[in-house]
Parts: sequence; structure tokens; C-alpha cells
Amino acid sequence: MSDASKAVRGLRERLADGTEDRLGKALTDLLENPLLTGVVGRAFDAREKAAQAQEVAMGAFNIPSATDIERLTRRLRSVSQRLEGIEDGVHRLDRALSGRGVESRLSAIEDQLGTLTQKLGQVSKRGPVESVAKAKPAAKAKPAARAKPAKAQSKRA
Repeated sequence: MSDASKAVRGLRERLADGTEDRLGKALTDLLENPLLTGVVGRAFDAREKAAQAQEVAMGAFNIPSATDIERLTRRLRSVSQRLEGIEDGVHRLDRALSGRGVESRLSAIEDQLGTLTQKLGQVSKRGPVESVAKAKPAAKAKPAARAKPAKAQSKRA
């Protein structure tokens, strides 16, 4: 049996080697044949023209082509991504303006208003004479500052 299996294996190898070579040679001859390459080229041209005619016909019936659908899909994805960005921004704003943020700001403003009210109450208790007396030095400084430019203008004239 071992002699028979060796003979079968040897025959198989010879047929395989010969078959591969013959098949490769036949394919090379077919690809180099100008008649076959011409037929294949015309078939591809016909396919392209048929696709163009199909697209024109679909356009005439107002049916979108595959290219139109692909373009629309890309635009829809782009709009979807932009919308997700806007939603994220709104979510961040919502968190920033949530109860804590607004309430803490309002309480700080109320505290400042309370402090200012107390200071104004203290000023009004002193009376108008004290508040006017404190305000006079500031009032005197302003007319003196205004008088200087007037003197400078009179010297120029």
C-alpha cells in the first residue's frame, strides 16, 4: 500500500504542477488577447452609460439616486453632530444656571444690598449737616480743578 500511495501522490503532484502552469498560460493568453480586452472595455463603458441613463431617468421622475441619498446622509450626520453639540451646550448652561448658582448669586446680592442699606441709614441718622460737611471737601476740589484750565485759556488769549 505504501508503494501505491507513493505512486498516487507522485501522479497528483505532476498533474497539479502541469495544471497550474497550463491554467496560468491560458489566462495570460486570454488577457493579452486584444479582442477580449476590447469586449471587456466596451462592457464597462456600457455599464457606465447605463448608470448615467438610470440617474437621468430617476431625476426625471423626481426619484433620488444613490448619490443623492449618500449626500443627504452625510448632511444629516453633520446636522446631527451639530445638534448634539448644541444640546451639550444647553445642558452645561442648565447646570450652571441651576438652583444653586442663581440662589447663591441672589443671596450675595441681597447681602450687599443689606450692607448698603445699613450704611445709608447711618448717613441719614447723622443728619444733613454732617453729610454736607463731609461732602464739601470733595466739592471744593472739583471747582479748583476746573478753574485751572480756564486760567490757561485766558493766558493763551
